[in-house]
Amino acid sequence: MQTIRRLAELRSALSAFRDAGEDIALVPTMGALHAGHMALVAEAKLAARRVVVSIFVNPRQFGANEDLSRYPRKELADARMLSEAGVDVLWMPPVEEVYPDGFATNVSVSGISEGLDGAARPGHFDGVATVVAKLFNQVRPDVALFGEKDFQQLAVIRRMVVDLDFGIDIRGVPTQRDDDGLALSSRNAYLIAEDRAKAVALPRALGVAATAIGKGTDPAEALATARETLTAAGFSVDYVELVDAETLGEPFPGRPRRLLAAAKIAGTRLIDNIAVNEQG
Repeated sequence: MQTIRRLAELRSALSAFRDAGEDIALVPTMGALHAGHMALVAEAKLAARRVVVSIFVNPRQFGANEDLSRYPRKELADARMLSEAGVDVLWMPPVEEVYPDGFATNVSVSGISEGLDGAARPGHFDGVATVVAKLFNQVRPDVALFGEKDFQQLAVIRRMVVDLDFGIDIRGVPTQRDDDGLALSSRNAYLIAEDRAKAVALPRALGVAATAIGKGTDPAEALATARETLTAAGFSVDYVELVDAETLGEPFPGRPRRLLAAAKIAGTRLIDNIAVNEQG
């Protein structure tokens, strides 16, 4: 595996792949890798001959009071995992390589980015869209893979790729979970054992609500119950909402629906989502 930190070197390495007629898959990450990331890598290896994984803790998607300074960084362990998985290139640029002096461009995807996490974290999705657009231009992949755990992020990126004619195949990979159902996340490492045990209330509350809605329970009632359950478990709830699975807007009968939630426990913000299926 090549570990590359400068854009000129990256472009040289990728040109060699293209000259050999090899397609390229990209897995963008912020590091602190876990089994969820490695599931993306496994799918990438099936999708293309060459796999590039980026590790870049993007300062533009963190708010003023968020956890940029303490976000976990495990470069050596991450590199070992990726090498053992057969990744071809680890793209790990410093901040100044991505945002050089004078950088003045912002990518904003309106509408789909404005509710849910967009409302709770103003400017977050501008930071996501900007850095992902940069990564797409740097790597120029044929396919890029993202986890469905960050469901709104995936929707924002899909919209951006269509609107800006990137011509990249965007693939979502199902959320990877621990045995108790908690979605894998780098931020889970912040939780002490007691709070980690409480955190499982999040996927359980979503599962109960999704089942109830699928059986015909009034969504407002099911969502209210989910919020009450999470509050009782020690969470501070940002949102629990039922949305159209494609537009993230108002759900309509006959279209796929998704239940999304974000909540904090012991100061750590967790997100999760689940499909709502009609049940006879």
